[in-house]
Amino acid sequence: MRVFLFRFRRARPGRRLLPWQVRERRFRSAPFGRRGLDPQEVREFLERVAVELAAAHEALAQSRREASEVKLALCRLRSEAAHARNERGWGR
Repeated sequence: MRVFLFRFRRARPGRRLLPWQVRERRFRSAPFGRRGLDPQEVREFLERVAVELAAAHEALAQSRREASEVKLALCRLRSEAAHARNERGWGR
């Protein structure tokens, strides 16, 4: 248990887990005399997690692209409004 907690604490908070990191993760064999996990089941689960994580990263990237487009459109709108005010003399 102590070894597990030590490894868990080493993970840096705030760092994103990437799909390739999940796919490349390997587990040690169980010590002699213990049963351990089914390696195929672990690989299938990790692949599922990686696929879902990749989809989440893509959705986040798409949201960021859309937010950038909205911000750009807002800047254009504000610029046009300021230009129109200046032409009419409202901004003085």
